[in-house]
Amino acid sequence: MTEVPPTLTRTPLHEAKAELFKALGHPSRIRILECLVVRERTVAELIDVVGIEASSLSQHLAVVKRTGMIESRREGNTVTYRVVDESVDDFLRAARAVLAVTLARSGETLNQLRATP
Repeated sequence: MTEVPPTLTRTPLHEAKAELFKALGHPSRIRILECLVVRERTVAELIDVVGIEASSLSQHLAVVKRTGMIESRREGNTVTYRVVDESVDDFLRAARAVLAVTLARSGETLNQLRATP
């Protein structure tokens, strides 16, 4: 069993959550996760689907990998990434649900502003 570093065990949960959200605070990182919840993909596939340069993709993959949400394996010259479990898909679905509610409320407010003389 892997030992948890003492600094992580003392980190308050709200700070750990903030670090997770900060790490995912780039559109390319969200897109990477969206692609990987569908199926595992090679770096070459991710370059095509995400649509960013290889060097940039590599940096984003490293950040997402540090969150523990994805992992990689190497076979020869090919590196393949996958999500670690289905909770990542649940996380993305929850984010979409929150966004949908937030945007609906914003739309209602906008409609009210437009209707007010």
